[in-house]
Amino acid sequence: MITSTRDPITCNDVTDLDTAPFVIEGSGDNALKIYFESEATKQEYLDTEVHGSLNSAGLKSIFDDIADNPITGTIN
Repeated sequence: MITSTRDPITCNDVTDLDTAPFVIEGSGDNALKIYFESEATKQEYLDTEVHGSLNSAGLKSIFDDIADNPITGTIN
């Protein structure tokens, strides 16, 4: 298991690993254990939509809108 002790929301190092909240992403040797400074930042992480997740309609719309933007060129 890979361990990350830097809170991905605040980018601060988490030092009290005995009491810090965490999540485990994935499984097996490549699982990632992520520690957080607080339950609030853990929840913010869990609430963050990612492209391809069940709730990513908003992100899909953003990607679709920008796909043929003249500034970025075509990405489709």
